[in-house]
Parts: sequence; C-alpha cells; structure tokens
Amino acid sequence: MQHMPIQLRLVKLIGAISLELQSTLPRTAERDEKASAESKMGRRRFSGLEVTLIVMFTLMSVAALTLIVLFVTGEPGIIKDETTEVFVPQCPSISLAERVDCFPDAGASKLRCEQRGCCWSPLDERNVPWCFFSTNHGYTVESVENPNAYIITAKLKRMTSPSLFGADIQELSFHAEMQSNNRLRFKIYDAHRKRFEVPHEHISSLNSDPSSPISNTLEMTHKPFGLTVRRKENNKVLFDTTMAPLVFADQYLQLSAKLPSHNIYGLGEHVHRQYRHDTNWKTWPIFTRDGFPNGETHNLYGHYPFFLCLEDESGKSFGVFLMNSNAMEVTLQPAPAVTYRTIGGVLDFYILFGDTPEQVVQEFLVLIGRPVIPPYWSLGFQISRWGYGNLSEVQQTVERNRAVAIPYDIQYTDIDYMEDKKDFTYDKVNFRELPQFADYLHEKGQKYILILDPAIATNGKTPLLGEVWPGETVFPDYTSQSCIDWWIDEYEQFSREIKHDALWIDMNEVSNFKKGSNKGCADNNLNYPPYTPKILDEVMFSKTLCMDAKQAWGNHYDVHSLYGYSMVLATEKALQRAFGGNRTLMLTRSSFPGVGKYSGHWLGDNAANWNDIKWAIPGMLEFGLFGVPYIGADICGFFDDCSEELCRRWMQVGAFYPFSRNHNAEGYKPQDPAVFGVNSTLVESSKHYLRIRYTLLPYLYTLFYKAHTTGETVVRPVMHEFYSDNATWTVDRQFLWGKHLLITPVLEPGVDKVWAYIPDAVWYDYETMERLADRRKYVDMHLPADKLGLHIRGGAILPTQRPDVTTTYSRHNPMGLIVALDDNNQAAGELFWDDGDSRETVKTGNHIHYEFSAVNGVLKMQVTHSGYRDPNNLKFETITVFGVPQPPISVSETHIGTNGNSTTSVPNTNIQYDAVKKVMSLRGLSLTFGETYMVQWELDPKEIQRFDCYPEKHADEAKCKARGCIWEPSTIEGAPWCFYPRDFGYTVTEVKNTNSGITADITRNKKYRSSGRPDSPDIDTLRVEIHYLSSDMLQFKIWDPATDRYEVPVPRSVPASPETDESKRLYKVEVTPNPFGIQVTRKRTGTKIWDSSVPGFTFSDMFIQVSTLLSSEFVYGFGETEHPTYKHNLNYHTWGMFSKDQPPGYKMNCYGVHPFYMGLETTSDAHGVLLLNSNAMDVTFQPTPALTYRTVGGILDFYMVLGPTPEMVVQEYTALIGRPVLPAYWSLGFQLCRYGYANDTEIADLYRDMKAAGIPYDVQYADIDYMDRQLDFVLNPKFVGLPALVDHMRGESMKFIFILDPAISGNESHYTAFERGKAEDVFIKWPKNIGDEIVWGKVWPDYPNVTVNESLDWDTQVELYRAYTAFPDFFRNRTAAWWHQEIQDLYNNLKFDGLWIDMNEPASFVHGTVGGKCHGNPLLENPPYMPPLESQHLGLNHKTLCMNSEQILSDGKTVRHYDVHNLYGWSHTKPTYDALLNVTGKRGIVVTRSTYPSSGKWAGHWLGDNYASWDQLYKSIIGMMEFSLFGISYTGADICGFFNAAEYEMCLRWMQLGAFYPYSRNHNGKGNMRQDPVAWNSTFAEASRDVLNIRYTLLPYLYTLMFEAHTKGSTVVRPLLHEFVDDKITWDIYKQFLWGPALLITPALDQGARIVEGYVPNARWYDFHTAKDVGVRGKMLSMPTPLDHINLHIRGGYILPWQKPQNTTYYSRRNPLGLIVALSDTQIAQGSFFWDDGEGIDTVERKQYLLTSFTAEKNKLSSKVLHNQLKPADQLTLGVVKVWGAGSVKITNVTLTKESGTMHSLTPQHELNTQELIIDATSESVRVDQPFSITWNTSI
Repeated sequence: MQHMPIQLRLVKLIGAISLELQSTLPRTAERDEKASAESKMGRRRFSGLEVTLIVMFTLMSVAALTLIVLFVTGEPGIIKDETTEVFVPQCPSISLAERVDCFPDAGASKLRCEQRGCCWSPLDERNVPWCFFSTNHGYTVESVENPNAYIITAKLKRMTSPSLFGADIQELSFHAEMQSNNRLRFKIYDAHRKRFEVPHEHISSLNSDPSSPISNTLEMTHKPFGLTVRRKENNKVLFDTTMAPLVFADQYLQLSAKLPSHNIYGLGEHVHRQYRHDTNWKTWPIFTRDGFPNGETHNLYGHYPFFLCLEDESGKSFGVFLMNSNAMEVTLQPAPAVTYRTIGGVLDFYILFGDTPEQVVQEFLVLIGRPVIPPYWSLGFQISRWGYGNLSEVQQTVERNRAVAIPYDIQYTDIDYMEDKKDFTYDKVNFRELPQFADYLHEKGQKYILILDPAIATNGKTPLLGEVWPGETVFPDYTSQSCIDWWIDEYEQFSREIKHDALWIDMNEVSNFKKGSNKGCADNNLNYPPYTPKILDEVMFSKTLCMDAKQAWGNHYDVHSLYGYSMVLATEKALQRAFGGNRTLMLTRSSFPGVGKYSGHWLGDNAANWNDIKWAIPGMLEFGLFGVPYIGADICGFFDDCSEELCRRWMQVGAFYPFSRNHNAEGYKPQDPAVFGVNSTLVESSKHYLRIRYTLLPYLYTLFYKAHTTGETVVRPVMHEFYSDNATWTVDRQFLWGKHLLITPVLEPGVDKVWAYIPDAVWYDYETMERLADRRKYVDMHLPADKLGLHIRGGAILPTQRPDVTTTYSRHNPMGLIVALDDNNQAAGELFWDDGDSRETVKTGNHIHYEFSAVNGVLKMQVTHSGYRDPNNLKFETITVFGVPQPPISVSETHIGTNGNSTTSVPNTNIQYDAVKKVMSLRGLSLTFGETYMVQWELDPKEIQRFDCYPEKHADEAKCKARGCIWEPSTIEGAPWCFYPRDFGYTVTEVKNTNSGITADITRNKKYRSSGRPDSPDIDTLRVEIHYLSSDMLQFKIWDPATDRYEVPVPRSVPASPETDESKRLYKVEVTPNPFGIQVTRKRTGTKIWDSSVPGFTFSDMFIQVSTLLSSEFVYGFGETEHPTYKHNLNYHTWGMFSKDQPPGYKMNCYGVHPFYMGLETTSDAHGVLLLNSNAMDVTFQPTPALTYRTVGGILDFYMVLGPTPEMVVQEYTALIGRPVLPAYWSLGFQLCRYGYANDTEIADLYRDMKAAGIPYDVQYADIDYMDRQLDFVLNPKFVGLPALVDHMRGESMKFIFILDPAISGNESHYTAFERGKAEDVFIKWPKNIGDEIVWGKVWPDYPNVTVNESLDWDTQVELYRAYTAFPDFFRNRTAAWWHQEIQDLYNNLKFDGLWIDMNEPASFVHGTVGGKCHGNPLLENPPYMPPLESQHLGLNHKTLCMNSEQILSDGKTVRHYDVHNLYGWSHTKPTYDALLNVTGKRGIVVTRSTYPSSGKWAGHWLGDNYASWDQLYKSIIGMMEFSLFGISYTGADICGFFNAAEYEMCLRWMQLGAFYPYSRNHNGKGNMRQDPVAWNSTFAEASRDVLNIRYTLLPYLYTLMFEAHTKGSTVVRPLLHEFVDDKITWDIYKQFLWGPALLITPALDQGARIVEGYVPNARWYDFHTAKDVGVRGKMLSMPTPLDHINLHIRGGYILPWQKPQNTTYYSRRNPLGLIVALSDTQIAQGSFFWDDGEGIDTVERKQYLLTSFTAEKNKLSSKVLHNQLKPADQLTLGVVKVWGAGSVKITNVTLTKESGTMHSLTPQHELNTQELIIDATSESVRVDQPFSITWNTSI
C-alpha cells in the first residue's frame, strides 16, 4: 500500500484514545519512562522530582479552590460523607429473602456495618446478607409535578444517613413517562450536574405515543422514595423498589426491586448454565471483557442489563432495561428481587409490558432497534480456523469439504492472513494469493469472510499504548467522527485490495494484553473507584484500557462497554461505503443493546467439552431476548481438541444455530467435518442435517424477516410458545425455530436417549413424518449416534427448497411446502423472499411475501406482496401434508390470477399417500413462484364428518334421498347413514361490512329439495346480522325479514355502543359464501371457535337447524338435563331441551332450559355461546368435533363471549343476562324440609330435637302439606298451630320458607285467589278466535269434600280427585299485581322469610288440558320435527299445557305457549321475588324449579326431585357446576335424595357433601322414612353437626363469594378447570369442586369408600383439618376418608374470613371475625371480605356494606378498607387469625397496629410441626371496618 502508515494517519486525525494530560503518575515506578535526551523544540527538561512536586502542588491548589467555592456558594449536590448526629438505623422486620445487602464489598463486620447506618444480623450461612439496609436510608420526595397525564416529575432529597462509599448526591431529579401503552420510562439523575448518559443511536430517535395515564402503571411512595410499577390490566405489582432504599452517589448507584415471580431470563453477557435464572443470591457482573466462557459468573464480551420476567401461566410478562453502560452488577435474590449496583451514569430504566414473552421482546426491540435481515448466503454453513498456516491449507480445507459434498457456503480466515497480525495488511508470503481467494470461492458459489481487530500496531509514539495481537498498539476511538472517517477510508481501501464478502470484528471489548497501558494506570477514582463490581479480576482496567482514557463520548470509565457498539456503528458505515447496495454481513464479539440492528454475534471462545455444547443453548436464547437473532456458538469448540462423538453431536445441533460456523483455535487438531473421513458417521450425519437446514432456509429466512419487521425471536425458548405450561419454564436443552420447529439435540456423551419435553401441541417427526402420540410430557426420545430430535408443530406451514451444496445453487432449485395439520386440521405460515443480498428490500418493497393457510382440505397460497421477480423462474414442485386422515379422492390446483381463475386436477400419479403415517405428498407440481394458488384435496366424507340429514327415527334410503341427501351405511355406532351433501344450505347473495358488524342476505340452495318436512315450509331468503357488541362479545342473528317471527322477550344487557375498533376485538368474523356459514376466530391464537360453514343449515317455519365445527372436544353446559360427566361426550349424543316436570334421569329433559355452553380451546382459552331461543330444541354432539342445534320455532339469535378464561366467560355471560342475586345471609345456613309432614307438631318436634343435638340449622320449610287440599294460600286444618310455631321459631332466630305452586284451583265455591284472578283476567286462555276460555289443567289441588284413596293408580287419582286448575300468565303486569296481593294476604296470616316456587315448568297432571283435546293447529302439539324429549311420542303437551294456549307479553303482544313454554318459570320468578321483598321488607330468598337464562337475577334453584342413590351424589356436583355456568349461584340438590328411602352411609356422606352446597337443604318425599340429621342415631347427628359447623365457620367466605358473583359474575361452586385451566387434567374432573378459588372439596361419593383418590392441582394446599401443607401438587393423592370425615383443602396464597359457628347465623354473625391466612410458596396471600346486615334490600346497590381486602406478605398481614357504609349494629371486631405455612422457626413476637397507629403486643401460638401460627386479637377489640396490620417475627 502506497500511503501513510495507518497508525500515523490515526494519530494525525486525533482518532486514537488518549490519556488525560493531568493524570497523576502511575502506581508502578518501572512504568516511568525517561524523557528524550534532546527536545526538538528546545524546551527545558524537568527532573522526576520536579515533575512530582509540580503535580502535587497543582492538585493541592485545585482541591483548595474547590473547597473555597463550595463554602462560598453552598452548592448542593455532593454532600459530606460524615453525619453530625448519631444515626440510629431502623431495622425492618423482613424475611431473609428480602434483605438487601448494605455491604456488597469485602470486609463486613458489625462495626463497619453500623458505621454505614445499616442493620447487622449474622447467620449460619453467607449467601444471605448479614449487613442489610435500614428503612431510614434513601431519599424523600420533596415535590411532584404532573405536566400531563402521562408524565411525572419529582425532586428528591437524600435522607440524613451515613454513606456507603462517599460522595452521595443530595438532590436528585426524577422523570417518568408512559412512552407508549406498553413502555414506561423512569430516570433518576443529579438535579444540578450533568452526568454521563448513553448516547444510543436508535433510542434517541424514538417519539413517545402514550395512550394510558401513567397513574395506571406507576405509583410513587414519598418517604422514603420508592416506586411501584403495576400492570394496569389487573393491578398486579411487577417492579417494587420500596423494598430497599435508593443509593445515588457519584460512583455508586443502587436500586432494588421486588419482582412477582422467579421466572427471570436474560442479563448478560455471561455463560448461564440454565436459561431461567437461579434467584438464590446470584450476582452477575456486567462489563465488557475479553474472557473465556467457561461457565463461571464472569462478565464476558457484551453488556446487557435487560431481563424478562414471566409473571405466571397467563403468559403476561414484562422486561426491564437499565440504560447504563458503566460497570455494574446485578444480584438476584429469592424474594424474588433484583438489585442493581452501577458505578456511574444515571438510572435510566425502561419497563416493557407484554401479554406474552414474545411481546416483551418485540417491545424491547422497538426501543433498541429491530435486527437486520442477514444476507441469504450467510444462513449457510461456515468453516473457520485460527491457525491456518498458509492459504494452501485453507484451500485444502475447502476442497476436502467440497469433495464430500458438505453443504457449505462460507470460508473464513482469522488473523493468520495478516502481516504480523496487523489490520489492513496481508501476509504476502504465506497468503500471497489472498487477493484472488474470493474469486476462487465465488466460482463454486461460496463466500469469503475475514477478520479485523480494533487495535492498530504503532511505533510507540501515541497517547495511550497497549498490546494486542500485533504487539504494541493504539486503540481507535470510534466515538470520534474523525476516527470513523479514518476507519471508513482504511476499510474501503483494504476492501479494494483484498476482495471479500463480509467482515468479522473481534477483540472489541476493548481487549488489551496489558493492564490499562504499557505505562500502567494513574491512581485515581476512575481507575480505582470506591466500589468495584464483582467483575473478573476485580480490577477495572484488567485486560483493557485505563478508565481515565479519554474518548469523544467521555471517559473510558463511562463508555468502555460501548466500545464494541461504537465500533459496530462505524463499521456499518464502512460496509455501506465498501459494498454499496449489497447487504453484506457483520459479526461482532462485543455488543450492547442495539447492535443487532446491524450485526450478528457468536458466543465467544468456547472449548471442546460437553458443558459448552449445553450452555450454548441458553446463550442463543438470551441473545434472542437481546435483539441479536443471528447467533451461534463455535461448533465443536474453539479451544482444545474435539472428540469425534462431541463434534458429531455438535455438528447436528449446530446445523440449527442461526449462525452455523465450525471454528477452532491455533494449536489444536482440525475439526472441519471432512477431516473425520469421507464415509464417517460424522460426515454423513453432518451432511444429513445440513441438507435439512438448507431445505428449511426459506423458513429460517422468513423468521429473520419477522424479526426485522416485528421483533419476533428466531431461536425461541419453548416457554415463549407454551408459557401456560409451567414445565416449559425451565426447558433449555431444547429450542425452537420460530413457532414451529422443535430441536432436541443430544448433549451428553455416550447416550442414545434424551429426556425430552413434548409441549402441548400436535407434533410430527420431521424425518419420519409420523405424528407423536405424546404431548405435554417428558419422554425418553431415542436418538442414536446419527440422529437429532426434529419435530414440526401441528399448525405449521413451512416453506422449503431443494437443498444443494451452497445457497447460490439451492436458490435455483424448486420450492416446496410442508403442511403439518393441527388438532383442528388447520395450518398456517408465510414466506419472505428477495434477492438475498440487496439492502433495505423490505423498505423498498423489492420482495415477495406469501401467506399460507390450510383449512379443511383447502391450502391457500396467497401472495400479499409482489415486488420482486426471481430470475431463476422458481416453481413450487412439492407439497407434503402431515396428518391427512385418509387418502384423497382428488386433488386440484387453482391459479388465482388477475384475469380470472383456472383450475386443473393433479394427476393421481403425482399424488402419494402413506396410510400408516397419514401423509399426503404432491409431487411434480409446477406452481409459478410469485403467483397465488389454491390447492384443494377432497376426502371421502369421513364418517365422523357427516351431518345428519334424518335425525328422526326410522330413516331409510328412500326417505333420505327424498330430502336430497346421501345414503351410505356406516360401521361407526351413532354415525348417520343419511347425511347432507357439502353444498346443502344457503348461499350469500349480498354482504355488507361495517366497522360495527356485518349484514348479509342469504338464499337457500334450491338445487336440493325442501328440508323434507312438508308441514314446515322452507324460508328461501334470510337476513343475517352480526354485531360486534364489545371487545369480547358478539351477536349473530338469522331471521326471516319478510315475516314477523317470534323472538325471545328476555331482556339482555348489551353495551350501549358497539366495538368499532378492530384492534380491540378479541375475535375476527368471516362470512363464507357457499355454503353460507359464519366463522369466528380468536385472533390471538388463530383458533376457529365457531365455524358453521358446514352442510345442513335449514330454516323452515317449524324446523331450524344449524351446525358448527367446535374448537375442541371439551364442551360444557346445556341444560337442564342430568349429565353423567361434566365434559360432554361427543360420541353422537343428543340432548333435548324443553322444560318439564321430570325428575332427573339420563337423556330426560328436566325443569329448566339453558341453551348455553362453554367451550375450551386446545390453547386453554375459553368461550361461551348462548342461543337465545325458547322453543323446544335439541343439540347433537359428534366427534368431528361438531355440534348441531335443532329448534322448532323462533329465530336463531346467538351471543358469543370470548373469555378468554373460563371464569371470564361466566362473568361476560352474566353481564349479558344479569348477575346472580345476593341471597340473604341466613339462607346460607342449613335447611330442613319434607314432603309428608303430617301436622305442625312434627315440625315442632323436629325443631326441638335439632336444637337439642346442637346441629346448626337456620331454615325450616313446609311443603304442600301445610295447604288445605294443596290450595295455594289456604292453611290445612292439621297445621292450625303453624302460625304460632313459625312466630316462635322466628323469635328464636330461625327462618321459615313456604312453598307456592302456580296452578290455582277453579273448583272452589269461595276461593279468593281464583276469584280475584279471574276478575283480573290473569289466567292463560285459548286464543280468542277459538274461545275466550281458561285452558284447564290439573295439578296438586284436590276437589272439595273428597277423600283421596292413595292406593289407586296415579292416573285414576288425578281423574277422580284433582281439581281443575288455571295457570296464571305471569308475563302480564296485572298478574304480577294479583300474585303480590295473594302473597301479602298469606303473609298477614302466616309469616315467612322466603318463598319456594315449584311446578312452574308449568307442570300439569293431564296432557294439554282436561280431556286431552287441544284446540287449534295440531302441528303445535306434534310439530313436523319432534326433538328427542321424554315421552316425545306423546307430543309437546305431555304433562303441561296445550301449545296453542295464548299468553300476553307485558307490551300487549300475544304469543303462543308453543314459543314461550320454556319461559314460564322465568316469568313466574320475578313477580315472586318482587312480592317477597315488598311484603317482608327484607331480602329473603326465592327458590325456583324452572329456570331460563337470567333467572339467577332473582332466585336460586335446587336440582329437582332426585333419588336416594349413590350416583346422585356426584351428579349433583355436575349439576351445580353447570348452573354456575348458567349464572345461578345459589344451587344444591336435595340432600339424601327426594324419592326412595335413604340409606345410612349414603345419607351421611351426602350430609358431608351437602354441607358445601351453596343451597344446603335436606329434603325427602312423602311415604319415605325421615332422613333429617336427628332421624338416625347420635353418631350420625354428631357427624352432621361437625361438618355443618365447618360450613358455618366458613360462611363469611361463602357470603363474600356470593357478593362477588352478584357484582362480578364470578362462580361460587367452581370447577377446578376454572382456576387451573392450563392443567388439562382438570378439564375432566367432576367429582371434586371448589368454593371460589381457594377451598377444594373432595367428598367421598361411593359406598364403603374410606380412601378417596383426589387430584391436587398445581398449587400449595393445606389440609383444612390439620393446617398442614399436603406437600403434593399436580398429581392424584390418596386421601384417607373415615366415615366422619370430608377432605377439605385451602389453597396457598389466599385469605379466608371465618367466624366461630353457632346454631343459627343470627348468633354466628355476632362473633368476632377470624382469618385463615394460607401463605403461598412466596409467603404471600390475599383475600377479601364483604359484610352487610345480611338481609337488607339492595344493600350493594345502595352502598350499605363493608368491603375490605387483606394482604399478607412474608410476616405482615394488612387490611385495607375498600368501602364502608356499614351500620354500627353490624360492625365486627377481629378475632383469631390463623397463619398457615408460617415456617418452622419459632415465632415469638406479634404486633398488632391499629388505624390510629397504636401498637399492641400479642402472644402467638406457633405449632412448629404444622407451621400454623395462631394469633388471638379478640381482646384488643379491633374493628374490621378500620385498617389494621399484624406483624410477626422470630427471635432470630
């Protein structure tokens, strides 16, 4: 090169790093150099002594001047380190895990700790700090300003306290802002002096775009200053700095924060042996360093103060980034908490919020810059070595790997190529042909990359000298523009001399083989700061530069860790100059957040050992978090000789590193693949997996496109995709490519099996194409010597290309697709394609983008962007589909062009099908790349995919074909033989989309005959309306626009305005044109949760049918029918729905109608669907999975709620139909009833015996026995003493409930109820065109003056003895007024507290009407389609009214009973509830038998007239859980059974179970022996008393749950899956249940059972009876269950209110309130408590209640009053607090602090065996309606 030497040009340009001229002398005298003998400028030389004196004088003068200025100006900022007053530390009472180290440096002692004003408490272990911060350190907030809703600023002042390291800054400024909806920034800095801040190239360009007020996210504590960052959606605390004080000194800044979980990932660069951090007091230094990645806690090449925290199974996560480049350390401790200690700069934090871990990474990359897309060729395999002796050796390496056909794109040369290892030179002897080497590689389609280091060789005459590879060197200052210009020029000249394709920059930490410089480093606070983080060697300038070296950005002390970053920025400019429009590649060793925008990274100088192959995976995963996806480790290890086995296994996994390079060091054996032998297992295995890599490069390249455009990770932790499965949180020996490719390598020597985790999805073996049978479990994966685990996730479409030995060649080859179908037979994917080499192809649009989707046998290959035409005329030639269940009948391809579509059939010779593997392969296709296609495969209509065209009985081929359907017998039991053709249904004729919904007109496909029911004519034209009601709710409605058809008059609460913002909606809706269907997709997961685009949709006058595909086989709900399991069996089961007086039985429609179901999706999301239709109907399940509705009238009016959790589904559903009623407190007590009391004396005797037995008991009933001849409102003479008995019992705090039936006798001469009703015209009649007469039935009332012979058969008794009865029409306002008057009259004579309404289906003992002849249209009684109801052959009027009976709605509109029959009980309930409240003046309770959606607003429900049999126990649990879904919280079954005689053991077990029914009533039928608790023996009575005492103990908790149901719609009886939906074992559990989230009930349900197998979900659980942690989670547990025992467990993390039980709630309510504090694993718990007067009307709506929350953290329980308008008479005091899981170290001190601040010492009882702490606060009279706190401590 004919130009000035490099080092001189660098110095001339002032671009080298220099030492400050005023530095003090180095510590090492031998580093002094003599001055020149002669000065060219003729200056006088000073002696060493003179220089020393001059320097000392100068320093003293500066110091004196500084002190004078400070004294005169009183300048604040740096304060004196000493304090004038005696400082007394206030030592907190905290757990060991929460201590924050006050003495992080060496030499802690009691004296030195106390000198720092900290707390000294030594232990028997050293991990936990012995010296920890007191609470009177830190800063206080002096002032706060809010310039707007998104910004907070404050001034902070240091509290008077001793200093840790001196030079504390007294006044600080605080600035916080919500920069976006998902990004919070807060910065703490010197209020008066500018300090160093990172000049980040990308972050500085960002603009704020906030939309959420900062007050939703950030809370500031003033004294001492602290911050609490919350997730605004749920108020969860994420980052809480109040745990320890802020320290902010000139050279020591510290901040600690409590975190919500131990799931912490990130921080770097280090070697982390596991991906999830160990929080057991681990300290990680961060400071860029040339070190060896050997698995210790050493700081390495990069500087990454960023971590991600996964909060819980919801996936919600957040990231924390400290923008600070100074040396620092981060300590993780088991609180969990994090402590930052940095020695300069400012505290500039960014908190990034995401709903998933991926979203957090995406937010982080928005902040620091998204990564570059590397050139396509750089994704090929690469070979490098340090130690090639000459170019011939390099070429030999190239040739031997070419010879064995290793796919191989890139060859490197390390520093060997340089002349004496000097940058911008080459060895003209050993590498003389290097200028031509790139051409040699290019001839075979390969690329050449060379290395450059930053250190520049010198002649020794520069400001700062170090030593690196060339010897004595200077160091360019890449923060200086003149240096950048110099670097660009040098590189541009060198690139012209030595042709190459990309650049590798190394040693840029910056590395220096000398400590600081060749003269050492000066003795000052930069080189020797007051505190040095625990960096390698613990010397700041070890193996790097002196910290007082000067750079353009500042002192090297501040910018050291930015050296590599600044070099990357400069090098990017150089590459742009040299390569112009070509993308090229940069690879850097040292990095800082943001380098990924320009560069890749490798994991440094590892070694050939089995640890390093393992630890590379966490390293890659971390750099995915850091925004550097082009990442990999040196394959086969850099240092040491590599064994064949290790190198073979490393080549296998390295084939799936994004940066895939084999590289090793000088002095060790070559390890490129070919060196192991031509036919070696290593070579063959390497070729095999590299060919797979090259096959999948289009997919990998697309992942880099996604990273570049959205910030998605490329190499991805399994946890990112399956965060709801906590088993994935620690998986770090496997990894994913994107969402869809799971890589499972062998990482141990001598093994051929790997303990591998299979996440919860469908997976296919890439190589065998077989579907795995396992999911969500660990398996022993067999991986012999030549194999690696490689699996494709169901739901993936992966673009492929036929591989070749280089990407240059492979890019000429045909493309393909791998389609892996998921559980729903769906898949999706995408492809990005450009020329692979040009810059900014995304920005310029010079690329192709495809979206692929496969649904139900249709593959769409949609070009969404076409800005590039590939010159190689590529074609898609192969499509392989995994998971095709049967051979295709035909396959077609359709080219979708601008000039129309063209379809051709794929020849059978091009179709291959593997029946064993279920794989379809299409070969020999010629689909032009860059064009849109649709490929469709037709399957033989799978038998389980058939939709029944003849659901009636007696189908045959002729009847089937008469309906235009297909007849084909099936061998599958239940599968229809008659089924619809694919296009049977309707076609869309017009569709209109708006931002609030969709409107469409649809027309019946008349290709087919009518629906086959001539009496029900088809309606040819229909209207469809879809309304986006809210973000989580939509409605779709289908009706006849030409006819006024009946619609359900039940009110719904829908939002006042629709959700018009598409981005806020959880769902996407599409209308399919032919056949017409509606598809609803959950946007977040892509799961179709409704898809009615299936054949069979029918809409005729009296028969409507619609089918939908389901998202999974997990469906719950529909009722009211007795179901044998909670989850529906989808194996062709049909369930009728029509309200009927029918005792529960299999497939028998019962009392209520609830056309609502909840569906669980395979992603653990949940949704709910309501069909608002009140006609007789049925639903059929089939294993497709699919569901078919059939109804005999009305319209289709669907409402869908999106959850996404099961509990949210119920909350959203009840928001639509109405929240459950809040029952009176006393109604939660135990209740007794019997049909068959002979007289009031029997009731009095029962009451006496129950009192004597001491059994809790609140409510007594009277069934219809109390009525004279079963006449409503008329007292039986045998019960003449009942009014006095009721008054007596109520005087003793009991309550009484009476039954009322709706039917009113019409055969009485003087019966006021009938006479007034008739006068008011309240009874149901025939339509006026038939005759204005009452429709008479018969129910319980008897004729007057008859004696009933009960020995006669039932029908004869009805005919002879039962009176004619009229049925009130409760829709009418006049009926409600009449009913109210009758109830008032009854109350005037016979007091009651609640009402029980029965027989309101409505039930009749005759069919239709007396005489059995219904007037009018006979089709109404026996419609053209009859659902499979009980006694369906007898018609709809069986045991009820004629369907042609007329009713009148409140608006005067007439309706047929045919349409509103199912609403009779619903219409009966509200007038009864209104009357009860008005008459009694109190809340009471109404219990109704017949229900419909929204009945729960007014009443509870019992599960009907059940039987005394063992199976009814577990079926009652199913029934209660279903009514929880239906929005009716107050439910229960008749304990011990209504029909038949109860048996002792069964009744006792039922008493135990029934004690946990919300509605707990023992009730049996006439003619059976008594079964109340005192009817058996004393043992039975005692067991009943004991279990009811538990119930009464927990009534405050149950009442609070009822309040939450009433206000939020939460469930009370709760299936386990509602709390543990991510654990799919819970999806099938129905023999256990929860009260709310925290009480698990596991009853004995089988005869003779003394051990119950119960599931213990994945949480901490305490045995209620013993208070002990059961020590088991996530598994079945054998629970001993003696006859007097029921298993109860309380969930850790919850606080349950309780009271001492009494015989009635009147007395128990007056007892002090106790708390059970069940601590979680992290020693926290929370709960709430609702209280009012227990029976006032609308106390919630009128705000007359108390609501408190309780929180326990570690050793402190606090209460917070959320609302208090409680009357003084209802106030409670605090009683006994039981803390479970309090630990095994004796607690000796308990302090109670009242609202006033008054503190009281309490005496604890601490049982070490059970770890139960009992604190009795009764004597202190602490009011619960005032805040209080309790702390407890050990004596240690």
